[in-house]
Amino acid sequence: MSKLRRTRKKVTKQHVFSTEVGEMDITNSKERIRNQTVCHKLGDLSKPAVGPGSADSHLPQDDRDSEDQTTVIKPSPLKTTARAPCREFNTNSNHTDNTGDGTQIPTTPHLSSRMKHIKQEMAKNHLQFVRFEATDLHGVSRSKSIPAQFFQEKVIHGVCMPRGYLELIPNPKDDEVDHIRATCFNSDIVLMPELSTFRVLPWAERTARVICDTFTVTGEPLLTSPRYIAKRQLSQLQDSGFSLLSAFIYDFCIFAVPEIINSKTISFPASTLLNNHDQPFIQELVDGLYHTGANVESFSSSTRPGQMEICFLPEFGISAADNAFTLRTGVKEVARKYNYIASFFIETGFCNSGILSHSLWDVEGKTNMFCSNSGIEELTITGKKWLAGLLKHSAALSCLMAPAVSCRKRYSKESKDIKESVPTTWGYNDNSCAFNIKCHGEKGTRIENKLGSATANPYLVLAATVAAGLDGLQSSDGVLAGPDDSMDFYQAKSSEIPLKLEDALVALEEDQCLRQALGETFIRYFVAMKKYELENEETDAE
Repeated sequence: MSKLRRTRKKVTKQHVFSTEVGEMDITNSKERIRNQTVCHKLGDLSKPAVGPGSADSHLPQDDRDSEDQTTVIKPSPLKTTARAPCREFNTNSNHTDNTGDGTQIPTTPHLSSRMKHIKQEMAKNHLQFVRFEATDLHGVSRSKSIPAQFFQEKVIHGVCMPRGYLELIPNPKDDEVDHIRATCFNSDIVLMPELSTFRVLPWAERTARVICDTFTVTGEPLLTSPRYIAKRQLSQLQDSGFSLLSAFIYDFCIFAVPEIINSKTISFPASTLLNNHDQPFIQELVDGLYHTGANVESFSSSTRPGQMEICFLPEFGISAADNAFTLRTGVKEVARKYNYIASFFIETGFCNSGILSHSLWDVEGKTNMFCSNSGIEELTITGKKWLAGLLKHSAALSCLMAPAVSCRKRYSKESKDIKESVPTTWGYNDNSCAFNIKCHGEKGTRIENKLGSATANPYLVLAATVAAGLDGLQSSDGVLAGPDDSMDFYQAKSSEIPLKLEDALVALEEDQCLRQALGETFIRYFVAMKKYELENEETDAE
């Protein structure tokens, strides 16, 4: 009886203690009791402690165990609420599997298979480094390279980079970007890799790259990230029942090694490219792009000495912009191996062209929505509405697609008159138009957006084109069919392309559709950046 009374008394005390702790912090109580129970039962005093640097440190074990099967990765140790559209890995979770050696790895079969394939590639090619690449606002690759042995750890936790590397304004003015706190601007951002973009770089020794999406240190998508904005617009397009098949066509110039003539440094165009005497350079570039997943459909010399044109194979989704992003870095690295300098500017100061050829398809990617079944080479009603959206927003589009003073010279290069703007033109099989509709060839009907320059950010070109086209599809006043279903149609309002960058910035700020589609934060930041460049006369310097 005495033993029974002592047992009851002990149980009562434990119950009272548990109740009091539960009223103060039931989560911490469960954590302590579970850990004490596990250690008591297993006698495991060597179990590694879960510290603040672990992705699981702030979760009860019950929650971690119950969600072991999730497919996602997040920047650790931060709580995240990000929902990046079209991402292969949702960054909205914290759950990974703790292996015996303390290394956290994804548990899903798909991710495990992807990592297994990457490890095989890394071993096969004896890789030493992996670049984590992200685009800045100008479309230039900003990266951090890490030793290959740390790749798996960085896939889970991400790679930190100063935010200023991507946003490029040393000290944003409070009155222009008042909602972006200075503490945020001066903080780090986290690069989270999209593993489907992992490729061995043929032009860099024992090095691979992976394209990343960018997040704040609190786990939210970086609202000024061009790739995030493009993905968001493609997601909107998919929600509307469509998909985009697109490809970029780029011009760029190859210059020989600079020579000093009369104390001046001059780079002459590599004119040998015109007569096929330097095939190894262009062949290595095209082959290298192929091995990075960017399929080149054709390449040729262009109109000027040393000027080349590369046309990519059309692809659905974000891949078209990824391919263009890869070219912008790859062409300069390959050129350096041959003692050339690659530039997207022409020696006269003009920018090379960067054309986005695109067509609208159903969400399954089986039917071209621009193609007419009647056999007549003209746009369908859907195509006309899409084109009307591009025409309606052409002034604001030009700001994103020709974002420098030198880029805008090409809009008026054939006009001797001094004008403030030029009309937006379109036509069928007319390469002089801003929007050229092509109905011939095996690709079917497509629209070439020729507003862009080769210096424009390809992700912004893609995002803005989709946003303008979607507005045309959803608007009732953007287009009226021509009489007797002719090939012509009437716009409710004529559109003009400003020749001055300052006027284009005003058009972008006043375009409510693009402000909403691309985000208020991005628009204000982009405008502030361009005004900063204009004030400091940095626009014309490559």
